[in-house]
Amino acid sequence: MYKYLFGPVPSRRLGRSLGIDLVPKKVCSLNCVYCEVGKTTKLTTERKEYVLYERIVAELDDFMKSQPNIDYITFSGSGEPTLNTHIGKLLRYIKNHYPKIKTAILSNGTLFFDKELRQELLIADVILPSLDAASQRVFEKIDRPAPGLKIETYIQGLIDLRKEYKGQLWLEILFLKFYNTSKKELLLLKEAIRRIQPDRVQLNTLDRPGTVKNLTPLNHQELLHCQQIIDYPNTEIIAEPVQRKNLETYHQDIEHSILNTITRRPCTLYDLQQMLGIHINEINKYLGVLEESGKIKTQTQKRGTFYLLA
Repeated sequence: MYKYLFGPVPSRRLGRSLGIDLVPKKVCSLNCVYCEVGKTTKLTTERKEYVLYERIVAELDDFMKSQPNIDYITFSGSGEPTLNTHIGKLLRYIKNHYPKIKTAILSNGTLFFDKELRQELLIADVILPSLDAASQRVFEKIDRPAPGLKIETYIQGLIDLRKEYKGQLWLEILFLKFYNTSKKELLLLKEAIRRIQPDRVQLNTLDRPGTVKNLTPLNHQELLHCQQIIDYPNTEIIAEPVQRKNLETYHQDIEHSILNTITRRPCTLYDLQQMLGIHINEINKYLGVLEESGKIKTQTQKRGTFYLLA
């Protein structure tokens, strides 16, 4: 069992993806209302070595001894990976030692105003930043940023990254009803996207309980409406969670372990993590499939969101 690696997980966008966790749960520059990992416990923009480089490399080398069949090594996990000052050093290590495997950075994109950070990431194959708002008011409402983060600086950082970065840039927008779906905000997002010039725009909505109660995801027609207003080439609606089951990395034994555990008693995401010893991000992938297929349901109680058999 690894502490900093998880998966490979069935990723909707990256296929067979081995995750690397570069920060403890949950160190982040945002405290998004929809975050499936949970509430941010350390809200910060301070970059430092939150997880030691040597420990990550040791786990990675041990894992790679088995010659696994993976498509990407992805920096993601329990918080914002670009907060770790050794992300560039780790990218170089992977490129030198495992050159056939692609690398991906799953980031909220808030720190790309930092030129030094941008330079560290230029050798990645894919960078997947998010941008849920284009006005300061909505940014603060949906993403609840660390003090001092401004939406225009955020957007300018993405523009500067695009100018310098020669790899694939896939921009994700997560929509929530009553948060960032007004026509005014959609038009501001449209303008920001044209300034950033990503290779793809991926529209998403909530499929796991967030950190705030009673959040409302968009249905497919509402997502299509957002897509029409944004009107940018290569804009796509991300596939439904149940389609993850078609990926080679989807493990029936993990699904069965989750079902067997909640058969005995309803569990929170944290309960499942502790009982099964599986990374919280990996569990979330399977919960999405199970809920979409009607096998489990959620129930909100005082201690949090519980998963139980449908």
